[in-house]
Amino acid sequence: MAESTQLKDLPREQRAFTRRALGMFVVVLLALGILLLRLVQLQVVEYQQYRTRSDENRIQVQPIAPPRGLIFDRNGELLADNQPVFTLSVVTERVADLGVLLTQLGALVELTDRDLEGFAKRTARARRPFEAIPLKVVLSETEIATLAVNRYRLPGVEVQDKLVRHYPFGALMAHVVGSVRRVTVEDLVNLDPVSYSATEFVGKRGVERFYERSLHGEVGYRHAEIDARGRVRSVLDTEPPLAGKNIVLTLDVGLQIAAQTALGDRRGSVVAIDPRTGGVLAMVSSPSYDPNLFVTGMTTEQYAALSGARSTPLFNRAINGQYAPGSTFKPIVALAALSLGVTSWEETIVDRGTFRLPGQDRIYRDWSWRKNNSGGQGVVDLYRAIYRSSNVYFYDMGSRMDIDDFVQFAAQFGYGQNTAIDIAQASDGLLPDPLWKYGAKGEPWYPGDNVNISIGQGDLLVTPLQLATVATVLANRGRWIRPRIYQEGEDPPIEFDPPPPLPDVAGIEAEDWERLIDAMEAVVHRGNRGFGQNGTAWAYIGRNINYRMAGKSGTVQVVEIRQGEEYDEEELEEYQRKHAWFIAFAPADDPQIALSVLVENGGGGSSVAGPVAREVIDAYLLPQLALK
Repeated sequence: MAESTQLKDLPREQRAFTRRALGMFVVVLLALGILLLRLVQLQVVEYQQYRTRSDENRIQVQPIAPPRGLIFDRNGELLADNQPVFTLSVVTERVADLGVLLTQLGALVELTDRDLEGFAKRTARARRPFEAIPLKVVLSETEIATLAVNRYRLPGVEVQDKLVRHYPFGALMAHVVGSVRRVTVEDLVNLDPVSYSATEFVGKRGVERFYERSLHGEVGYRHAEIDARGRVRSVLDTEPPLAGKNIVLTLDVGLQIAAQTALGDRRGSVVAIDPRTGGVLAMVSSPSYDPNLFVTGMTTEQYAALSGARSTPLFNRAINGQYAPGSTFKPIVALAALSLGVTSWEETIVDRGTFRLPGQDRIYRDWSWRKNNSGGQGVVDLYRAIYRSSNVYFYDMGSRMDIDDFVQFAAQFGYGQNTAIDIAQASDGLLPDPLWKYGAKGEPWYPGDNVNISIGQGDLLVTPLQLATVATVLANRGRWIRPRIYQEGEDPPIEFDPPPPLPDVAGIEAEDWERLIDAMEAVVHRGNRGFGQNGTAWAYIGRNINYRMAGKSGTVQVVEIRQGEEYDEEELEEYQRKHAWFIAFAPADDPQIALSVLVENGGGGSSVAGPVAREVIDAYLLPQLALK
């Protein structure tokens, strides 16, 4: 059988190969075309956009916090500065297990519950990638060394040098200078996120809060080249921050120390003002606290002790404590009665120690009244009613005044409002009237309300700052100068846009001003025009005084005494005892200082608050008098 042989069709296979090769070439050409088009798109059409993204991945813009402006007193004493510290921070993006890392750090340095709580809050809020989050603000030298030795096994942990706020006088100036606190999520709602992008602390109290914009400064920036792990390899350029403005205050540290020393460990306040300028010379609220603890950190137990103390050291009594003014209100009542024609300097009454409104059984007592011995001060005119503080005279006079006219007159002295230029957090107090009472209590105004308000009791409330302001207006014979803390200068802070001046007190003749001040001098000095008794404060502060002081004491009842009962101070718990007030200014004919003193639950105004006022005024005036 013959073997058949099939020969290959070479031309056909050659044609098939050519077609396949041509198709593959077209595919490759199309792919190259697509790649070329994409390259043109990236390198030409979208070049700027992708270059920016590339730079952002390689170059990071890092904000630089500005140094906070310094705060000085009138004599150049530094009240708030910035000190370098080493801070423990964590870059969470470089940490595999944050819980494990915190446990490791806790074994190396002391971390309080507040450190950990604050770190957790700062970690949770929006922030820049690879931003170092503070964990512990101030490290000791031992802690710095310990972290340096263990750095190789602590990825993401950084020890940074920073400037933090420091208050050299600690608790002494805490309530007036204020303090900074760490920026919270709530703060970021009101703060400019760009200006505060690198800032950890913001002013929360006192001067630090009011002048925050000026003290803060302007943020700076640096362009840093970083690697894939977020570590800085080099700094390309830097735009330095602009430091905040320095602020000079009217405060006098020496007088502040004298006021705190005079007040001692008692709860209360001293506010002193220069009546010529309105500058606040001293503002003490006792007890106080160390504001540095809110910067460097404190334990949970320390914070609980501060916030939970019955003596409320975090509370600023000078501007937020609201109390009945007691008899310190009587000079205003006297001027109102003179202005409204209700009384005169010559009108007299017989003070037998008690007062009754016509047709009523309720008895209103004088401070001199004693059970089974009616007491009283005999024949009293307006002059004696002031320097001997006759309640009965003022009961009678107050009951005869129209309350709306009286309130309108008293408002001229700043009651019921914050008149300070740069103390925005100060409380308004309360100057009650019939409209307020009906709205607040749903009750009409009774004749007894007139009686109570005539001796500074009832619903009337004032702050120590307000009473120091009243003393200033009295010292100036009705001329108004708003109180202020900022010392005027050529370069005022950004915030300094003072409100309009207040009108001077109207309706009082010059002679009435001088006779009133003469009566207030008789509170302290001898010279009672033949009535046979010295002023209420003479025995406590009137001896061996070589300048003329005008003053008025006030003793404010805290708990109500029922009809027929006698007030027994010794039987009352401390916090139920009377508050002691004293307002004064000196020298009476050329006032250079006016002040108010409050001693909470201290007892008598003349015996307790009066000596404090004398010590403070002595500290301010005697060095000046010695130079003359």
